Amino acid sequence: MLDYKLLEALAAVIDQAGFERGARALGLTQSAVSQRIKLLEARLGQPVLVRTPRLGPTPLGRRLLNHVQQVRLLEHDLLDQIPALGESEQRLRIAINADSLATWWPKVTGIFCQERDLLLDMLVEDQEVALKRMRDGEVAGCICATPRPVQGARSHPLGSMRYRALASPDFVRRYLIPTDASSADHKTDSKTKNQKQSTSLEMPEHLSHEVLRRMPAIVFGRDDKLQHRLLSSMGFDEPFPHHLCPSSEGFVRLASSGMGYGMIPEQQARHLLESGELIDIAPNHALEVPLYWHHWRHGGNTLERLTDHLLRHCESLLLPMPEQDPPRPGTL
Repeated sequence: MLDYKLLEALAAVIDQAGFERGARALGLTQSAVSQRIKLLEARLGQPVLVRTPRLGPTPLGRRLLNHVQQVRLLEHDLLDQIPALGESEQRLRIAINADSLATWWPKVTGIFCQERDLLLDMLVEDQEVALKRMRDGEVAGCICATPRPVQGARSHPLGSMRYRALASPDFVRRYLIPTDASSADHKTDSKTKNQKQSTSLEMPEHLSHEVLRRMPAIVFGRDDKLQHRLLSSMGFDEPFPHHLCPSSEGFVRLASSGMGYGMIPEQQARHLLESGELIDIAPNHALEVPLYWHHWRHGGNTLERLTDHLLRHCESLLLPMPEQDPPRPGTL
């Protein structure tokens, strides 16, 4: 049988990112927490923590953390029925993509968390790889682009986000507008320039491979494949120059500053498109990314209620699922 005092020590060390802070959270000495971790490893016959170069759970440690989180959620279900058991902090670990976090997620989950006194640990991952966090037992739920759930989980379609290839007017002038036209446009008064940009700049119908080879893009991270999908839709599968920017807000600011063009959620950039601060350089190549909510099948009432809440409210904030990718809730 598992000793939950030992598991709580493991969870505290990981949650607080260190032995000293973990001990403080538990009201114990650092030595006592260290001894509990050592005892847990001795009983299991293998390590649960990687101590260097950076503190983190081993694969076994991740599975134990997964178990601890599920137990905590189930305990809170009991507290609703048996208040005499006492009170404890309710915390849920979720993997979510940065663009959802920067747009619709706070609007949907804010009220839910306030009403239920729920705390969220949000791990930012690309929508293509967030499911790996669930497979590794690190999170209780995730937002990802994959409909098929991992074993022991369920998935539900939420809707889709439309991404457009956007760049600033100055960037467009440098890379896409003939030199003579660009020089003439620069004579426009700076105060009225943004208001006239959308109509004064005549975009080419097609982006040539020559332009794509030299025009710098902005990519969120190594796992971000939206840019590759865009270029592939144009028949371009070669290497391309790009900045790496692992921040959704920073991504938009870099594009607005003229550093590059990038795939930005239409929902996030709507006001910038209306003001002329950003321009769609490939209007016929918008990409729609489907989003699915994955959660444990036996995660307790909190996960079930959060799931119902998401399904009720996402319909008004997200686009319908792409027709070529018909969604169906799945269970393994």
